[in-house]
Amino acid sequence: MKRLNIDIETFSSVNLVKSGVYKYAESEDFEILLFSYSVDDARTKIVDLAQGEEIPKEIIEALKDNTIIKWAFNANFERICLSRYLGEKYLNPVSWRCTMIWSAYLGLPLSLEGVGKILGLDKQKLSEGKDLIKYFCIPCLPTKTNGGRVRNFPYQAKDKWELFKNYNIRDVETELEIQQKLSKFPVPEFVWEEYQLDQAINDRGIKVDMDFVVQAIEFDSVIRNQLMIEMQQITNLENPNSVQQLKGWLENQGVNTESLGKEYVKELVKNTNGEVASALSIRLKLAKSSIKKYQAMVDVACFDKRCRGMFQFMGANRTGRFSGRNIQLQNLPRNYLSELDSVRGIIRIGDTDTMTMLYDDVPDVLSQLIRTAFIPKEGNKFFVADFSAIEARVIAWLAGERWRKELFQNGGDIYCMSASQMFGVPVVKHGVNGELRQKGKIAELACGYGGSVGALKAMGALSMGLEEDELQPLVTAWRESNPNIVALWWEVDKAVKECIKKRILTKSHGIQFIYQSGMLRITLPSGRQLTYVKPKIGMNQFGGESVTYEGVGATKKWERIESYGPKFVENIVQAIARDLLVVAMQRLSKKYDIVAHVHDEVIIEAPMNTLLEEICQEMSLIPSWANGLILNADGYVCDFYKKD
Repeated sequence: MKRLNIDIETFSSVNLVKSGVYKYAESEDFEILLFSYSVDDARTKIVDLAQGEEIPKEIIEALKDNTIIKWAFNANFERICLSRYLGEKYLNPVSWRCTMIWSAYLGLPLSLEGVGKILGLDKQKLSEGKDLIKYFCIPCLPTKTNGGRVRNFPYQAKDKWELFKNYNIRDVETELEIQQKLSKFPVPEFVWEEYQLDQAINDRGIKVDMDFVVQAIEFDSVIRNQLMIEMQQITNLENPNSVQQLKGWLENQGVNTESLGKEYVKELVKNTNGEVASALSIRLKLAKSSIKKYQAMVDVACFDKRCRGMFQFMGANRTGRFSGRNIQLQNLPRNYLSELDSVRGIIRIGDTDTMTMLYDDVPDVLSQLIRTAFIPKEGNKFFVADFSAIEARVIAWLAGERWRKELFQNGGDIYCMSASQMFGVPVVKHGVNGELRQKGKIAELACGYGGSVGALKAMGALSMGLEEDELQPLVTAWRESNPNIVALWWEVDKAVKECIKKRILTKSHGIQFIYQSGMLRITLPSGRQLTYVKPKIGMNQFGGESVTYEGVGATKKWERIESYGPKFVENIVQAIARDLLVVAMQRLSKKYDIVAHVHDEVIIEAPMNTLLEEICQEMSLIPSWANGLILNADGYVCDFYKKD
């Protein structure tokens, strides 16, 4: 036996969507119902565990044997569930491969059903599966009709159970057919090594200060009740949180608004006074969604108070970046409070009076404290290190923008220097012409990938004090000061179009573009490839040539997406930044326990005598494929997670 393809069906009273597979498999009532498998592509067999059948001994041994490769679609689910079944902590991910990751690597959807449809498989995933899973795998509500039972068993619906077994078998068959279809485009072995690192980090998890979290939830409830009472007293409304009721009250006060969205309310607060301004200010406070993150921690945390499974490998379709799961560390609110420790203490003892006396916007304080709920295990601290201006460094390296490279070499501030290049004057943070730094910053963020006036507005240029007539000159100034980056956009655009039109290999700036079996494949310096499905040359809204391809779009549906040079450059730069992070994490993981990573930041749980400088030095090492790139990492040490 060399390989084993697996699909399982399970039962647990824990909500899989809310809590993730680690907490799901810990439930006392967890069990595997069906186990379908294929050995070395042979006919699929099924084991009906729910009705007393047993997994063959040689299959059990294969599951534990790290020389036999196990395949599954979303293999993390099978691996963790089977770990529980076998009484293991977590089966070693080194011998596991994931067909979902293979699909993601090729720009395909992250669902078995979606991949099957795109590839036009003969054996599609059975559509009735969702109803069968709902019937057998999830607790049911007791009713008179079902005799008051809280769970459905096979003997209670024999026809459905036989259909469910066929569904389980079909998933393995579908997976095998996907693998056959994708065999021309294997995932490089080094990417599977990255996946194994990802699984190790997910298995390790990160500890949560559960006492603090529980108090924060209670605190939030008390404060929200107080705010609702206050708002009722001001408005005399039964439910002042109702959009319809509040709009009606505002109209009676002579205030008309098309929306009560956050940004609209902020503007209304500025332009009103008295009871109207007070009521709207309270609405803004109530709109804070901090409680959801705290509740997610309760839902996800395992018995040992560690949250696991928070990272999706290859989650970002175009770049291969990681995406968040469950608690979503990637979009936590920033903290600006200097006295985080003392505020955490107030919440721990439930002192709402002191909190409301010290802080006008308590929901905002709770929101800022979300990060601090993550803590290292006893005797350890968090060592947080991240790359400095990683995307700006990568695009400067690719484009050969000399002044940028010199700046990074000398440890300069990219926003100050960008402003200096744009306006032709020295710019020093908090010093000479310091007011121009903000313009440099917003231009960097908005213009780096071809953005123009619209991008500046989207980044909040007008709310930062810039005037409408300043925006186009700002775009022009940025582009004139970065001619090599602008050239990079359009040379990549040319290389992509030539590759698709002539179906030949093209190159630009060390990047290769290949048309292969109906796909555009961009080979990065690391050797990893970005894939764009069914690329075509079309016409854009301005009458010029554009590139379109199929992928998961903004609507989260499979659709045709339009792109062009600067957008491809954005994908390439972000993908290279991702590769640099993974290389750094692979080095660091040999010495340290990585518990999380957020964007370009790594969070390490380590003994107090660990040297931060060594971690930052490890992160700053340049891989052999990035010769000439200037990297720098900075960091800090903390007793709980925060932004320094």
